[in-house]
Amino acid sequence: MKSIRYIMYFVLMSMTMSLLAQENAQAVAQGENKIDEKVERNTIRKGNGLFNDKKYTEAEIEYRKALEANPSSEIATYNLGAALYKQQKWNDSRNEYRKIVQASSDSLRAAHAWHNLGNISFQEKNYAQSIEEYKNALRRNPKDDETRYNLRLAQLLLKKQQQEQQNQDKNKDQQEQNKPQQQQPQQSQMSKENAQQILDAIQQDERDTQEKVQKALMQQQKRKKTDKEW
Repeated sequence: MKSIRYIMYFVLMSMTMSLLAQENAQAVAQGENKIDEKVERNTIRKGNGLFNDKKYTEAEIEYRKALEANPSSEIATYNLGAALYKQQKWNDSRNEYRKIVQASSDSLRAAHAWHNLGNISFQEKNYAQSIEEYKNALRRNPKDDETRYNLRLAQLLLKKQQQEQQNQDKNKDQQEQNKPQQQQPQQSQMSKENAQQILDAIQQDERDTQEKVQKALMQQQKRKKTDKEW
């Protein structure tokens, strides 16, 4: 699987400034709280540097600061999703990317977010969902060969996963069918044990009966001897 899409805004600062200006203008027009453009810009730049140094936890902190300065910043939201992804915080990362695909008017950025959502589902081995997310990315950016590669890989792994599940179900059914046959000797063995218990009980009754008969005979003999003496 090929890597997440991370937009390097600190390299393309002119684009970054333009996007930030657009986002800030939209936020002001919507009557949101006052935006601190300087804090937003600086924290995103700092977060990008930390991200490139593979300090993803620290980068996450900076991107969150940027969102405090401008809660509607798509750049901070997107890059926060990337930092969370690198920490394998799949659910948190997914939440950030979903914000992008739901709100962004930039089709390329939405395509990148769908690509990354597909990667998250791929990591979770939810190949069926990743396939749909990669398809959403390709709908917005049909020329993306990297997403197309990931899509094909997910399709192959889904097919393999389904085959393995079918084999497991088949083996389980066979085991269930074999259980009565395996239990039959145990049932036969239990019958023998019961028969032995019954036999032992009968023999004990016979011994008790013999003892009673012997006692009765002895008593009769004693009486006979007494009669003779008289």
